Amino acid sequence: MSRRRSGHGADDGSAVRSGSEADYPRRRTHVETAGTTGGYRTSKRSSRAGKKARRVARTEQHRADTKKKADRTRQGVAVVVKRAGIALAALIAVALALVLIATGVNMLARSIAKRQAMAESSPEAFREKAKENLLVIGVNGKQGADFLAVRLDEDGGQILGIAIPDGAFMEVPGQGFERIGDSYGAGPEVSLAAISNYLSVPFNKYIVVDKDTYQEALTNQSFVGLMSRVVASDLGDAERESIASFMDSVASENVALVPLPVKPISLGDQTFFEPQRSEVAELLLSWWGVKLGAEENIIRVIVYNGAGIPGIAGEAAQELIRNGMRVVDTKNADRFDYKESLIVVQDGVLENGQRVRDVLGVGTIVDQPSEQDVADIIVIIGADYVPRSQDGTQTGG
Repeated sequence: MSRRRSGHGADDGSAVRSGSEADYPRRRTHVETAGTTGGYRTSKRSSRAGKKARRVARTEQHRADTKKKADRTRQGVAVVVKRAGIALAALIAVALALVLIATGVNMLARSIAKRQAMAESSPEAFREKAKENLLVIGVNGKQGADFLAVRLDEDGGQILGIAIPDGAFMEVPGQGFERIGDSYGAGPEVSLAAISNYLSVPFNKYIVVDKDTYQEALTNQSFVGLMSRVVASDLGDAERESIASFMDSVASENVALVPLPVKPISLGDQTFFEPQRSEVAELLLSWWGVKLGAEENIIRVIVYNGAGIPGIAGEAAQELIRNGMRVVDTKNADRFDYKESLIVVQDGVLENGQRVRDVLGVGTIVDQPSEQDVADIIVIIGADYVPRSQDGTQTGG
């Protein structure tokens, strides 16, 4: 029996269907509603497409994020690199500045050291160093001589010395490589020059005693009473008296006289002695402050006789030695007709050539660099050279 809803006139079929649908479950049909086109499969495909679209979107977003992070990273690296480059450039600039400063300081230090070395090796400084030094010569007639190279250390109250035997071979100015004892035959000034040249220690004063007195002083290690037995000297009266007073006041325990280390060499029936210069190095350093092997500031000279006057090269060599230079050889030149003396500078230091000229009083300076390392300067003595005495005055016209 059907029911009718009152108040609405005509039969409302939709209301009935609605009521029945609410009361009974209805079987699902495949009738498509408006707005749909494919049903379940279409929805499934749509779902897959959505997922794919979402994956693509997520992938693109991930790529965008990754690119953004990469861009930020690159920017950060660029900033770091830029800052590092600036810091490195600043560091290089500072290092370069420090190098330039260090180079300037070193150059200044070398310049100062060079000037100081030149001042210390000047004739004035050399004579000042020689004030404490005395050469004691022991002679037996005119047949050779032995030598005591002595330092009179008044401040320390001591006397220090090296005994040099007659047969020791050394470069003797004007005579070449000879026995040092034979140098005395040409005069004590030659002996002074030879020993000064060998030891690199200046000796400008000497006393001569007989061989017995010399030997007693060496054996007893004492100079007490020595000055009263002097037979020859270049000392003035006041200086001689002052030295005698000091010698007599020094006890033997404050006297050290040691033999020069030598190596005996027998030639026929004669025995010569080769000085072992390296073995005396410690004594020279301790007693005189001379360091062997550090003579780069000392001008080394070879002297040639180009005037033909016997002994002239030896006299020039003595002058150079007395003024702090080292003569490594003296010999005859290739000829004897040189009118003017020549000062041939081999090491390129022309100011050293001028120093040689100042000592000799004459000479044309010639710049002639050479690779040889025997001498810094070669001097050829010409007819214009006039020897000077030890006090600096000329000995001839």
